Amino acid sequence: MIVVRWVRAFVGFWIDFVIGDDWTVAATVLVALLATWGLTQAGLPAAWVLLPAAAVGSTAVGLRRAAERARRSTPPR
Repeated sequence: MIVVRWVRAFVGFWIDFVIGDDWTVAATVLVALLATWGLTQAGLPAAWVLLPAAAVGSTAVGLRRAAERARRSTPPR
């Protein structure tokens, strides 16, 4: 019983750590990783540029969405 509880807590931590508040950022980074790998396998030497661009872009979009949600939920003064 204790082992099952520990495994659930461990898996739950990693899911929350990787996905966090916005699952779209995690999905975008996963797709960018796969696309970078595919482009590298195809022989494109500059494929590594895709991953940092996708990470920065998806983080910016996620932050903008979070700011808009916070702005909507704050009552006017």
